[in-house]
Amino acid sequence: MRQLFITLSKKHCVNESTYGMSQTYKIKEMLEEERPYEKCLRYGAAHLSNAELLAVMLRTGTKGMNSLELARSILQLQSGEESILNVHQLTLQKLKKIKGIGTVKAIQILCLSELAKRLSKASAKEGLIFTLPSTIADYYMEEMRHQKQEHMKLLMLDTKTKLIGESNISKGTVNASLVSPRELFIEALEAGAVSIILLHNHPSGDPTPSTDDILLTKRVKDAGDLIGIELLDHIIIGNNCYISFAEEQMI
Repeated sequence: MRQLFITLSKKHCVNESTYGMSQTYKIKEMLEEERPYEKCLRYGAAHLSNAELLAVMLRTGTKGMNSLELARSILQLQSGEESILNVHQLTLQKLKKIKGIGTVKAIQILCLSELAKRLSKASAKEGLIFTLPSTIADYYMEEMRHQKQEHMKLLMLDTKTKLIGESNISKGTVNASLVSPRELFIEALEAGAVSIILLHNHPSGDPTPSTDDILLTKRVKDAGDLIGIELLDHIIIGNNCYISFAEEQMI
């Protein structure tokens, strides 16, 4: 197998930015036009920082901490740095450990996180084309990039390259020994698929294929060639990045 060299430029990435404020007094003591709710009403939600948006959702703070400070403490909980992405990593138990966050607020935040994922996926679905790796990555990005473990999906397609089935085939470490091409193709045959796409995430955020990823792809492609089900692509999802084996001409 030829040596693989993939540069950062081949990883299709999007930079993200974070926002923050450093107010330490009560919301009602702020200038009216700087209060999150009033600011949204006057200028629109797009003009609010991540902390301000979350503060509006929280509505109230707690003793000794206004809603903005409470929002910032939530955004900083996972990494110590204020980032909206941290919200996707939070559980009910972690949220309830934050002073001022009870069950109701914790559930509101979890539902907000899930809603964001679904909105992103619904928006990406409009441009989803299974012959264009970028659209596949866009569609599954929010669902998969926040996972703590590797998850592999099997996408099954018909003669017109339309999706006829989707299955989660592996959770944990994805490698050539744990994923069985036999079981994978049994499922594809039962669905009547004529082609398939493999899709999995790298929790590290770096989508560069590992040796196991390359070996697994070769095994699945060779097996598919024998039984007449083509492996169209293997896409690896990173943190707002992806790598397509088809685009890299590795299939």
